[in-house]
Amino acid sequence: LLIDLALSSLQKHPVIRPTIPMAHVLAAAEPLTLLKRPPPQNDGFGDDNGSTEEKAPKARRRESDPAAALAAARHEFGEHGGVNMSIEASATFTVMEPDTMRRLFTGELGPERGDLYIYSRHFNPTVLALGRQMAALEGTEAAYCTASGMSAISCVLMQLVGAGGHVVASRCLYGGTHALLSRFLPRTSGVQATFVDADDEAAVRAAIRPGETRVVYVETMSNPTLAVADIPMLARVAHEAGAKLVVDNTFTPVVVSPARLGADVVVHSVSKFISGGADIIAGKICGPASLVNSMMDLQDGALMLLGPTMNAKVASELAARLPHLPLRMQEHSRRAAEFAARMRRQGLRVTYPGLPDHPHHARLRAMGNPGYGAGGMLCLDMGTEERANRLMYHLQNTTQFGLMAVSLGYYDTLMSCSGNSTSSEMDPEDRARAGISPGLIRMSVGYNGTLEQRWAQFERALALMQQQDTPAAAAKYGKAV
Repeated sequence: LLIDLALSSLQKHPVIRPTIPMAHVLAAAEPLTLLKRPPPQNDGFGDDNGSTEEKAPKARRRESDPAAALAAARHEFGEHGGVNMSIEASATFTVMEPDTMRRLFTGELGPERGDLYIYSRHFNPTVLALGRQMAALEGTEAAYCTASGMSAISCVLMQLVGAGGHVVASRCLYGGTHALLSRFLPRTSGVQATFVDADDEAAVRAAIRPGETRVVYVETMSNPTLAVADIPMLARVAHEAGAKLVVDNTFTPVVVSPARLGADVVVHSVSKFISGGADIIAGKICGPASLVNSMMDLQDGALMLLGPTMNAKVASELAARLPHLPLRMQEHSRRAAEFAARMRRQGLRVTYPGLPDHPHHARLRAMGNPGYGAGGMLCLDMGTEERANRLMYHLQNTTQFGLMAVSLGYYDTLMSCSGNSTSSEMDPEDRARAGISPGLIRMSVGYNGTLEQRWAQFERALALMQQQDTPAAAAKYGKAV
């Protein structure tokens, strides 16, 4: 009876569950051959670092504007014709014939071959649909959504670098990533990392070890100093050495599309701007379908074996937020640009890539997607940690300008003193080399309230802080103009 009812439902709603190959679900030109073990040493790219048997067909034309690409991606309807996709909350999936289970585990059948699933740690229909949207947004063949940004970063590095491999990384990275590369991976798998000024092409080339360097790793916009990576140059240097360029694009979704500039893999902490609500922990990996294949291998795939699985309910929430991400990023950027310009006129030491005097202003304009600005992050250097803390106290507790909290991308302004928070995993010497001063406030500019309302709150807090300066501090740092 249940089977008859199911068949009847499908006949009445033929467009509800179209049997579209998973390659299309993931916006992939190459089908994902889930569970089929790749050749030894396969990093999923099918080149000198490991080969694949199947040749990828030519990539489809993709929209260059992320908002247009997202709108052009296939829409996933709900089970009963709903305009929103259904949440597949099941951990495990049934089959009608005993032999189907065997064929699923050998890779003969799967999401892309029969629309069949085994277990949600492998693939889940709702999470796969979100992956398709993420791939379209980032301009890559495929994407896999994970339980956190750090899980995405960790799995990519483990898959691509391997035991005893070498990574060349920017010296200014999120503290957790720096700790992963400088401490955890060396201890657990013998990975070695060389940290360099990623803006210095000669230094990057000198740090590469022929035959050993597997990955060059940078952030599009460095956390927290807001240096902008020269992605085309780094891609060229990495590829000449047979390495892959992995880029963390957390600070600049929509603003910059690293894959279109030459990056091989793009990772995100989806918890930040993409989520926008400070209520979800998630990550994503965007790259070739062959990479996702290798990472989902039953025997040696990092995603399969480490299990950083995104919950289907989280995937559904994120899918509902993606359509207005471009609009949110435009407003984040607009307000950050205006605040940075006004802070500069006040005589404050502000860093924002949208300011003409930022050393990488022209680079960001050349690499960025038109119409999305320079992002929603700015830095304010108050000279000392004590002054930074005093300003943040008044901004939150006296004038209600924003909130003292880590993370970013929230609709309200978030601020933290990076040296004692998100970059505290780094040694003081490493922080100094990265340009992270003790008084540096990292500010994620929100968009709630009116701009003039928020600026008035900032000015009042700044005046209160400066009134409390010692004579020596007042003489050194001055008053607002």
